[in-house]
Amino acid sequence: MPAMETRMSTIDALQEKFQTFWYRLDSGRRLEMKSNGDLDYVCCLLQEALYGKSIVILLDDVWEQDIVERFAKLYDNDCRYLVTTRNEAVCEITEAEKVELSKDDIREISMEILQYHSLLGMEELPGIAETLLERCGHHPLTVAVMGKALRKEVRAEKWEKAITNLSTFATCAPGPVSYVNEKEAESTLTIFGSFEFSLEAMPGDSRRLFIALASLSWAEPVPEACLEAVWSVLGEESLFPLIVCKLVEGSLLIKTEMDPLYLVHDMVSLYLASKADDSTGILLNEYPLDETAFICPWLLVFGKENVKKIAEERMEFLFNVLEGKQVVATLEAIVQALMASKSMSELEISRERFSRILGPRIADLISTDSLNLVAVTTEAITNIFSKSDYCNYFPSLETTAAISKLTATLEYCEENPMIQIHILIVLAKLAEFGSHGTVDKVLESIPFNQIAGLLSSGAEKWHESLFTVLNSLTKAGKSNAVERMFASGIEKTLIKLLENGSEVVQHHAIVTLKGFYEVAHTPENDFLQPSNLNVLPWQVRLRLETFVLSDRAVPHSPKPLCFEDLVYKVLDGSKNQVLQAMQDLIPIIEKSADSRVREMILHSPLVSRLSELLQSRHSDHNSIRSESAFLLMKLAFSGGEPCIKKFLDHDIVPELVKMMQCNVEELQDSAYTALHQMLFGNGGILVLDKIFKTGFVDRMVQSVDSKSVKDTRSECSLHFGSG
Repeated sequence: MPAMETRMSTIDALQEKFQTFWYRLDSGRRLEMKSNGDLDYVCCLLQEALYGKSIVILLDDVWEQDIVERFAKLYDNDCRYLVTTRNEAVCEITEAEKVELSKDDIREISMEILQYHSLLGMEELPGIAETLLERCGHHPLTVAVMGKALRKEVRAEKWEKAITNLSTFATCAPGPVSYVNEKEAESTLTIFGSFEFSLEAMPGDSRRLFIALASLSWAEPVPEACLEAVWSVLGEESLFPLIVCKLVEGSLLIKTEMDPLYLVHDMVSLYLASKADDSTGILLNEYPLDETAFICPWLLVFGKENVKKIAEERMEFLFNVLEGKQVVATLEAIVQALMASKSMSELEISRERFSRILGPRIADLISTDSLNLVAVTTEAITNIFSKSDYCNYFPSLETTAAISKLTATLEYCEENPMIQIHILIVLAKLAEFGSHGTVDKVLESIPFNQIAGLLSSGAEKWHESLFTVLNSLTKAGKSNAVERMFASGIEKTLIKLLENGSEVVQHHAIVTLKGFYEVAHTPENDFLQPSNLNVLPWQVRLRLETFVLSDRAVPHSPKPLCFEDLVYKVLDGSKNQVLQAMQDLIPIIEKSADSRVREMILHSPLVSRLSELLQSRHSDHNSIRSESAFLLMKLAFSGGEPCIKKFLDHDIVPELVKMMQCNVEELQDSAYTALHQMLFGNGGILVLDKIFKTGFVDRMVQSVDSKSVKDTRSECSLHFGSG
């Protein structure tokens, strides 16, 4: 039915316009038309009207491809058609010549419109004119209205005032006569009025979504997930891409190229602000409670300030009247909306609002018989609650059956690690912020073997949350908790993570193990022995060996060598010693942005030695040459121009170019990467000058594959142009 109504309104509008068209073609003779919804009948009349004519017909702002196709099929005339459209599908007629306006074209056209209506030349326009065009979104009618309002006005302060009062102009200022077709509308059409006309021509679903978006704050880009949530209340979810596409094509929404974010230009934002009350009323009053409950979290995060307050009040009410699945859907929407926040400040503000709503209700939610609701509640808690929230709201759980409910849900969700972890976090926090009796109950109910299994599963994405669980339990249960962890093999699992895990996992494992050993009754343990420490980085050994080496005669791990010692090894060490010293130098070189560190490096023989190592032609030294290029690259990145000058003194650039020409891929890549960093880093112009003066450009091009050829030439061109 909605599709039929839309088609009928389109035909009626076409008939009305055809009346005017016929009137002008036929010297003022009125044509009686029947409005029976027959588009073929309209086209027959059009065929008759254009018979033998030779005129140019402008079809402006066309949305329906069918309209253009019907005009193209008319015969026995020499007419030509100029069609403007924002719908790419309209342009798919094969015989049509297509001209697409670029962003630069649009800016140029809008500037010409502004000059025309303001009666000012380019040199007379205030500098703030560009800002005005941006605020108007380069919308032709908007620019024309503002230009007319600022006619012959050259004072910048007047233009600034106009920008500040855009909404007044949009509501009240009439559009120029040349921008309207109907004589009776010439003195009344406004910018907002043009939006109304555009909306009337749009499909009904797109129009409803656009008005619904008035509840959102458009001060910052809005994530696509939020728009999808709004649409899910209005219509079928699968249609969202088609519906929102119409708004983008109509320039009512702007979709960013990188992230799925949407924004609007200022004039559209002002128009939407005038519709905010209508939008909020529709979303919160005209739909069933479960759909209203779903949209409220999104409005609380991304709505206008007054809408956020309404949404918060409505959510507090809904939590008192909703049941079962409706509450689950609301909690899921809360988490989704919170995770879609675009900034930490926005996240924190929304988190506090949600915690005020959810906090007083967690005892009832967790005590429910619905295990699904318990699981979703724990997810919401772990995403929303801060330390103060746990402290304020968790004591209310101690007098309920929360622990048994959580334990039962944990068993029920054995196949879902994410839900398990949410429940484990809530149990651990309940112990951390509960009484001694609660701590004992939690420790008895926690399946420590399950935690050990999750830690050893290889799924690193769960590890950070599991470390949170272990640390909370250690803090609350002290030696009792640690003994249970030792018995379940968690200590052994953590040691394996120290040996094989990523740097982040190693850090968490160190902190957790250190916490274990500090509260355990006995410092001795079966798994962490000196033999284990030998495979760990020296920083890890220093932090853990106190808990392992009961024999004080055993020497502790040596601290890393100082800079001078490392340089000495690079100068006179064996191949393996040189490579190891180079690795140990990296953290020092990375600090060469500090002038003191940089001067220490530049006054040492390190750069000279690296230059010598680059020149080695023995195949056994390829790894040393590659590592030398890597160190030089790191030094160029951190040390900047002073280091580049030092490189030039030692002819390092020519040596790197020669490395690019060798037959060893590893050396080619190392040299290319080093030169790339030197070219694009601070002091790169000096490197480029050296390359040009020594005639190395052609040699560089010949030494890399076709892709690298293109990159190298473009890099040199960019630097040459910027120089």
